[in-house]
Amino acid sequence: MWLEIGLALGLVLIIEGILPFLSPARYRAFARLLSCLRDRDLRVAGLSSMLLGLLVIFLLSSGG
Repeated sequence: MWLEIGLALGLVLIIEGILPFLSPARYRAFARLLSCLRDRDLRVAGLSSMLLGLLVIFLLSSGG
């Protein structure tokens, strides 16, 4: 189980690093945009992302 968690974390870090590596200027502009959002909007975006991730995991784990 710990191996899978470590692999998942590593994959998240790789995916998170793609945008700043490929286009630092766009990443900086996106970070500026995020800093202007209200806390509630960021929480809704974070919750939506977590629910989508949970759905993907559920669909992949139940299909195999």
